[in-house]
Amino acid sequence: MEFHIKEQIGSGLLLIKPKGMQFYDKQGRRVQLRGVNLGGNSKYPFIPNMPSHIEEDFFQHRDVSFCGRPFPLEEADGHYARLRNWGFNCLRFLITWEAIEHAGPGIYDEEYLDYLYQVVAKAGEYGFYVIIDPHQDVWSRFTGGDGAPGWTLEAVGLDMKGFKATGAAIVHNTHGDPFPRMVWLTNSAKLAAATMFTLFFAGNTFAPETKIEGVPVQDYLQSHYFMAILQVVQKLKGLPHVLGYESFNEPSPGWIGWQDLTQHQALAKMGDTPTPWQSMQLGEGIPQEVETWKIGLRGIRKTGKGKIDPKGQRAWLPGRTCIWRAHGVWDYDSSGTGYINNPGYFTGVNGQPLDFARDFMTPFLKEFVRQIRSVDSNATIFIEYADRPVLWTKEEAKNIVYAPHWYEPVALMLKRYLPWVTYDQEGKKIVLGRGKVRKQMVKELARFKEQSRLMLGEMPVLIGETGIAYDMHRGKAFKTGDFTAQNKAMARLIEALEKNFLNFTLWNYTADNTNERGDGWNGEDLSIFSLSQQQDPQDINSGGRALEALVRPWPRRVAGEPIRMKYNLKTRKYSFRFRQEPGLDQATEIFIPAYSYPHGFELWVSDGSFSIDTAATLVHWQPNPSKDVHTIRISPRQPKAQT
Repeated sequence: MEFHIKEQIGSGLLLIKPKGMQFYDKQGRRVQLRGVNLGGNSKYPFIPNMPSHIEEDFFQHRDVSFCGRPFPLEEADGHYARLRNWGFNCLRFLITWEAIEHAGPGIYDEEYLDYLYQVVAKAGEYGFYVIIDPHQDVWSRFTGGDGAPGWTLEAVGLDMKGFKATGAAIVHNTHGDPFPRMVWLTNSAKLAAATMFTLFFAGNTFAPETKIEGVPVQDYLQSHYFMAILQVVQKLKGLPHVLGYESFNEPSPGWIGWQDLTQHQALAKMGDTPTPWQSMQLGEGIPQEVETWKIGLRGIRKTGKGKIDPKGQRAWLPGRTCIWRAHGVWDYDSSGTGYINNPGYFTGVNGQPLDFARDFMTPFLKEFVRQIRSVDSNATIFIEYADRPVLWTKEEAKNIVYAPHWYEPVALMLKRYLPWVTYDQEGKKIVLGRGKVRKQMVKELARFKEQSRLMLGEMPVLIGETGIAYDMHRGKAFKTGDFTAQNKAMARLIEALEKNFLNFTLWNYTADNTNERGDGWNGEDLSIFSLSQQQDPQDINSGGRALEALVRPWPRRVAGEPIRMKYNLKTRKYSFRFRQEPGLDQATEIFIPAYSYPHGFELWVSDGSFSIDTAATLVHWQPNPSKDVHTIRISPRQPKAQT
């Protein structure tokens, strides 16, 4: 499998390619990628500033601008310098389809594209690799997430102003405060987002009568998505530090494969939980009694039932018929009562079962690869989805990286650091005990490498999203200034990543994060930086959260295979061991942050020689090639006693 990633080092241009499942530079050294998602506020407009708790002008979706996301260009130097100082070398850079094409189909925001070029180009000046992530969550801001323009909903006949009354989506901007934590996830199974995902991936199959401007709905939506991203590719293709493009963030099958539309199949159940059949009726304004669910330490459980009464409102625009009624999924009887014709409508066609991954996601991924490479033939594609084997030709497989997401569920969903409990996401069971919890986290992350081997042909792996909530324990740290729990949670997470020697980009860095509003989106607060913690703007580290755990030594380039890496959060002692690649006479580079060693450090190597690049805070270690295994140890130098 061929693989080429460009890397800017001074005035030279090197290539990185895989050997097995990792990134390697031209000299044969293994290259590690460690970075952040930039940024959490890129999900919503900059002008007007529209975080998810603001309702005013929310529906004026065509007249917005994302210029200034993740931060205004004049602030870029400060943010990039901070992230470089913390040791990161990679940015998963968020953009949205809405940012590019919000004004209407085929109308591209050229001012935003120019801004994007400038802010991404500047990242290269600070030595960052950049992965462009066309981000979306549960389809769109107007269905409780972010990503797609509002006009996509209008084009299929949906009326976003009716979503609240009909339960078609729970949206922070229209729901108001307090917004239930993580409830936005449930939108993937509700009428608005589920309909859009189903049409986007499988409209030709399940809604063949639905056309937009005479074009089948699936073809119309996908072609506009591809063309919007191609505007970005065309703009950035000359920047050597741009590694490539992610295909689609957290794709959802919508209702594709749903066995029985009258039953609950969704994993995320919180608050009002209508079945798809109930959602379709609610969309027509028909009141329904739906189940209510709650998440807690004992898992997700049903709490009762509640009534949703749209009071005559519909989720469809005036004069537009429910797409699923138009396709015979349901109808009214002679008395005007709704009835369902085919509860298994989305499982197959003409008796032939269909599979989301095989029949819809894989063709989409392959078309995305083809479209991107029609503009940039050497572009690397990062894919998140690997639930089934994807059969790639040799040409297709070139420059593909597996970029899944993973979060420790207790810290994310409950916003609590509980060192003795986690949830086995594969085995579907609770895990108890500190040691067992740590082992479980290592195990869960290791399975992504196995997935890459079995399903994607041993492609490199980068964990595209992982992180912790900083407002855990109801924001206690914001009042006390004690971020011990966050430091422990972050240290545990990074330790699990390092034990697997995984590349990763943390979620996230939000330049305007505050304690009051977090990342500005659906009540989330996962940013490693906050203005509320920035006591001294002149201090490059001020504003950082859990830096004791986050900022640590790590190997950027290794002239061989890593064996063991360990960092003690309390003593700040670090050790790294690797096995030399035979015949490879190149230096291994270790990042040693000044933040962790303010008084300097003591360094010990098992063999060879080293030099220290003070400006770059790098140790260039040239081991003795006659030795097989090499070890480096770093410990803090104690401050000199005052006399």
